[in-house]
Amino acid sequence: MHHALDIDQLRTFLAIAELGSFTKAGEAVHKTQSAVSMQMRRLEERVGQPIFIKDGRQSRLTENGLRLVEFARRMIMLNDETLSAFNGQKEVGHVKLGVPDDYADRLLPQVLAAFNRLNPSIEVQVECLSSARLTDAIREGTLDVAITTSQDTMDLRGEIIRREPLYWVTSNQHCAHTQDVVRLALGPVTCGWRRISMDALDRAGRPYRVSYTSSSAAALVGAVQAGLAVTVFPESAIRDGMRILDEKDGFPTLPYCDIALLRSDTARETMHDTLCNHLVAAIGNVGSGGTTQLAAE
Repeated sequence: MHHALDIDQLRTFLAIAELGSFTKAGEAVHKTQSAVSMQMRRLEERVGQPIFIKDGRQSRLTENGLRLVEFARRMIMLNDETLSAFNGQKEVGHVKLGVPDDYADRLLPQVLAAFNRLNPSIEVQVECLSSARLTDAIREGTLDVAITTSQDTMDLRGEIIRREPLYWVTSNQHCAHTQDVVRLALGPVTCGWRRISMDALDRAGRPYRVSYTSSSAAALVGAVQAGLAVTVFPESAIRDGMRILDEKDGFPTLPYCDIALLRSDTARETMHDTLCNHLVAAIGNVGSGGTTQLAAE
């Protein structure tokens, strides 16, 4: 009996474990849904134990499936180390990824940790810059891949991968939003959301003044948490201790925020494809045809 495990199947399996669904795993490892299912059937046969259990429309890992995750990580790591030890010329691939700082601390740590476990031989260097500066860096080729959250990056043929609501937020400990003249904490003049939010308040006839301006999301968060001002954030950047304001509080509904994936002309290697596929799988919610998928997937 020949009982070798297949690294490719293990990588697909780990992608399912990391990303939480067959669909997302398929996007990350660039396989069709049916190829993923086929691979998992074969892996179950090899292991000789059920590793998935149907749970409504989703599949989840069995106890044995959870045990397999740790082995899969170690085997993939050893496999990739072995290959790079022998094909010497390039030990590790380096990819430079740029992200706006409002996403850096929320979305990226988990996303990149999962990427690293799936692709241990690709090193990702992250730079946090404003969307406008990220766009320039992609154009100049100093960054390979970038995630941007600003409308003005679209001239670079960015692929929109995520769409989410923009919200007015305040601290749930304070009442900055009840002042006659609302104090705002916003990004610099180049920031697209700054214009959008000021226009929205103008149309609603709500008096305001911009009291804090910073290109650092952390600084805006600080002003909001201290109860000094109200700001505008996309859904996934909202933290604990923040309260969303709506029409009842006198704040008009804001448009959606589009998050785009940009790629420099020089970033054309397999490792760049791998990172882009992973980012789309991990944070994308825009299905083909532009419909927003926020299913339980």
